Amino acid sequence: MSTSAAAGARATVYGYPRQGPNRELKKAIEGYWKGRVGADALRETATQLRRANWRQLADAGIHEVPTGDFSYYDHVLDTSVMVGAVPDRHRAAFEADTLDGYFAMARGTQEVAPLEMTKWFNTNYHYLVPELGPDTVFTANPAKQVDELKEALALGHTARPVLVGPITYLLLAKPAPGVPADFEPLTLLDRLLPVYAEVLSDLRAAGARWVQLDEPALVQDRLPAVLNAAARAYRDLGALTDRPKLLVASYFDRLGEALPVLAKAPVEGLALDFTGAGAANLDDLAAVGGLPGKRLIAGVVDGRNVWINDLGRSMATLATLLGLAGRVDVAPSCSLLHVPLDATAERDVDTQVARWLAFARQKTYEVVTLARGLTEGSHSIAAQLAANRADLLSRSTSALTHDPAVRARSAAVTRADAHRSLPYTERATAQRARLGLPPLPTTTIGSFPQTTELRTARADLRAGRIGTDGYNERIEAEIREVISFQEKTGIDVLVHGEPERNDMVQYFAEQLSGYLATQHGWVQSYGTRYVRPPILAGDISRPEPMTVRWTSYAQSLTDRPVKGMLTGPVTMLAWSFVRDDQPLAETARQVALALREEVNDLEAAGSSVIQVDEPALRETLPLRSADHEAYLCWATESFRLTTSGVRPDTQIHTHMCYAEFGDILQAIDDLDADVISLEAARSHMQVADELSTAGYPREVGPGVYDIHSPRVPSAEEAATLLRKGLEAIPAERLWVNPDCGLKTRGWPEVRTSLENLVAAARAVRSEIRGATAS
Repeated sequence: MSTSAAAGARATVYGYPRQGPNRELKKAIEGYWKGRVGADALRETATQLRRANWRQLADAGIHEVPTGDFSYYDHVLDTSVMVGAVPDRHRAAFEADTLDGYFAMARGTQEVAPLEMTKWFNTNYHYLVPELGPDTVFTANPAKQVDELKEALALGHTARPVLVGPITYLLLAKPAPGVPADFEPLTLLDRLLPVYAEVLSDLRAAGARWVQLDEPALVQDRLPAVLNAAARAYRDLGALTDRPKLLVASYFDRLGEALPVLAKAPVEGLALDFTGAGAANLDDLAAVGGLPGKRLIAGVVDGRNVWINDLGRSMATLATLLGLAGRVDVAPSCSLLHVPLDATAERDVDTQVARWLAFARQKTYEVVTLARGLTEGSHSIAAQLAANRADLLSRSTSALTHDPAVRARSAAVTRADAHRSLPYTERATAQRARLGLPPLPTTTIGSFPQTTELRTARADLRAGRIGTDGYNERIEAEIREVISFQEKTGIDVLVHGEPERNDMVQYFAEQLSGYLATQHGWVQSYGTRYVRPPILAGDISRPEPMTVRWTSYAQSLTDRPVKGMLTGPVTMLAWSFVRDDQPLAETARQVALALREEVNDLEAAGSSVIQVDEPALRETLPLRSADHEAYLCWATESFRLTTSGVRPDTQIHTHMCYAEFGDILQAIDDLDADVISLEAARSHMQVADELSTAGYPREVGPGVYDIHSPRVPSAEEAATLLRKGLEAIPAERLWVNPDCGLKTRGWPEVRTSLENLVAAARAVRSEIRGATAS
């Protein structure tokens, strides 16, 4: 078996970065939204980017390229279109113009709200949540998937369409508005499977030999009902006669109890993750007797991080797998959507450090090298193995990765360092006396619009067209405008607007020792929103204050409190590429200690309110419940370590957004923040109800303004959400704020939206006073 399994091992990938080397897709889409780019021009840009991706993969030696993974906005939204699950409120727009209707589902319009958005498992990628109900009628619409397959085949590529699998699609869905909350979308499986059957038939007719069905939801803890549904789904799809060969893929963790279900299913292959937590798939696969006669795609190259692969270790894993399947091919652990495009574009990275990095292009070369070694033997890649060993040794012995002073400070942390000096109830009394805020105080989450002028100023500074003094003058002018606007609008707790920050993580990473920042390392977060996650390369320390200057300047312009704004340690990890050579808990502690210095300096400079954002607390939660307790213990401790050095009357805020919070409510309490703001507008205040049910005792700001849509909510709309929030949270503990920061929005919509938000707060305050008086 091992000889045939190794014969002609193929190299493949599940997906590739969509944006292009210079974010051409982002620019074309945003140009289309603004009317500067026509639909045909947008489609042509997309076509050229798809073809460039396939050509790049084929030139690297990838034997089988993916199709269908390319998307204008989100692959889950593409799946909703493929199965005809278009919400009623968007149907007319979609039928009138499929492209505009598609973007209406993603972003909303002034007339209709978009689909809810949340995190794709424990990544920082956001997907559009399908809305389903008992009346949902599925209809096959595989034009995108079929056309892209034909396009790749016509160019001479061996291609494999990649689809979100039916079980994962239904498990990601939520009840549509008006549908009872206890409705289970998985009950629609028998209605959905015939549509998948039709899609598979159409893909076969278009030339597909294999189709990949992604089922990452099965790596999570699943009840027998879900496992039975998965068995039924792949029994029925496998029994089809008019279909391509089926490859069921999972990633991000071990399949666990779902592995024997899929191993027994009448499908021709499985794709499994053998990196990180997925490494357990190796023993699990042996325990179920392997996949005799079937294809196994072994994800041995980490598709979510940027470090070079340990080729020798991967070859050993692949050698073991040869005896467990009829055929073994090689791939990254998941789609390369989650890493930047090309490490060679980073001209400013130290030459030695650059040898440690592998972005999407480099990972394809690693996969090809491993496939060759598997086919021809390790001797055929001896030079690559030797160079790889040298690079790994260079990293492990570098002074960048080990700072004795940082490690000694981390080892000296005591339990008391991670706890405030007084309990919340006593702190709250002191804070209310110090701040003197009205009921339902208004604030924003931190950032204000990042205008073209601000981006130009940063570019001018980098290019030397202006000096530091000229740049600082531009930033101060923006802060003055932001403070003036907030005062005139009537916002109670102000922010300086963060005009100096390129990104909420990168800004800090560029000022902390041990971090590396990239110039071209763009990764899609959602839609046309791309970020450049910095790289946690070594031990972390703070050479000097990072935010005090700008916060102090803003505070000097007003008598109202101005929040100091920081990004928390867990989010600094989650939105970076983390070290894989030490436990995450140790890295988090190092970052927390650096941020603690900043918090204390802000307080010493006069800040009475300090916000430490942790939007990634939930998304970094391990996918298996057995791993939750250990993670939440170090994650909440690192937040408290950051914030517990301040006086009782200094109010600590935190912020979270676009995640499911129900299963981490105890952890939210364990943060011991005085005020937490959360996304709530798209989910209709669901989180406020969850916090109330859990007995959360602190102050809460559930968002009443969805900033991920261009819609401007009316004052009455915001007031309606606020009243719903009051059903769960008493007025003395309820804040009024947007869902998230405003950097991606434009000033005209921000002005009107925040004016409406303040008007809503005033109106509801009056209602409360009237009710109290009567």
